[in-house]
Amino acid sequence: MRRIDHIFGYPLPDFLQNVIVALIAIIAGLVIKFLVRRAFWLGYKISDYYLLKSIGTRLHRSFGFFVPLVLLNAALRFMILDREILAELHRFLGICLTVNVAFILINFLNVLEDVFYRRYDQSKENNLRERKLRTQLDFIKKFIASVIIVVTAALILVSFESMRQIGKSMLTGVGIGGIIIGFAAQKSLGNLLAGFQIAFTQPIRIDDVLIVEGEWGRVEEITLTYVVIGIWDQRRLILPITYFIEKPFQNWTRVSSELLGTVYLNLDYTVPIEPIREELTRLLNTTDYWDKRVNVVHVTDNKEHVLEVRLLVSAANSGNLWELRCFVREAMIRFIRDNYPDSLPKMRLDLNRNS
Repeated sequence: MRRIDHIFGYPLPDFLQNVIVALIAIIAGLVIKFLVRRAFWLGYKISDYYLLKSIGTRLHRSFGFFVPLVLLNAALRFMILDREILAELHRFLGICLTVNVAFILINFLNVLEDVFYRRYDQSKENNLRERKLRTQLDFIKKFIASVIIVVTAALILVSFESMRQIGKSMLTGVGIGGIIIGFAAQKSLGNLLAGFQIAFTQPIRIDDVLIVEGEWGRVEEITLTYVVIGIWDQRRLILPITYFIEKPFQNWTRVSSELLGTVYLNLDYTVPIEPIREELTRLLNTTDYWDKRVNVVHVTDNKEHVLEVRLLVSAANSGNLWELRCFVREAMIRFIRDNYPDSLPKMRLDLNRNS
């Protein structure tokens, strides 16, 4: 332990030395913190390099506390304190540094995520590869962040004598406590394993369009234990992640975002089919919702009073397909009403048979 015995030729009391050393460490730390944050801010403002911008946005807060804590921890060597008090201060600052490093590591994961999202743009039309990679990255990021949090909690517990055994059990994953926790957390572990299976076999991906529990929606988030489905009317359906391993569901975008859609028309037997084919082709060529792949008109059934006419169309994604089907349905009904009104569904009454 070093002492600062004199200042300006006068003896320096222990208490005053401690205060001066602490103030020097705190002021130096705050100055460095200010300079680091300023450097991050300038890099964020003046640089077009997105990596530097991401680092400045994600890391400046957590990294800004790291250097002051290190300096304050080093300053304890120059303080004249009781051994027990000094040990408690070392423990407290060690806990603060451990938590701070954990935040830095988690924020660094966010930086890597930003770089990935910049390189693989999910907003483009054909984004199957991007959604596949994003689903894997999102799950791995959440898993690593959870591991960092557990290890950080274990390291903090190890620093306390009474909690040391629990902390060691968390780090090693063995012992009676670990076995008890393992039995108690079987459901959560099952969800975690299901999450790994989904992340790499990928029955669902981020932004996939699903029909699940009778609802149409998109996969918004895949966590370690549950999946969030955004329903078309802005509701959110929350399902355990094991649901997508154990139960059937429809995935409209499993292989591609391209889809086929149908419009059914019930018309009288007198309706001419060829003009309907020509009108459908004309309509499809006037809208950007059609992707120019499929344009088919079939009579798919002859019922007691009407013919069932199916219009088969295609679109690049589910949103465009929904709009295209509504557009075709409205326009075809208007076309038949204006040009072939007698071909609309009607009931016939045979008066001769009733007489």
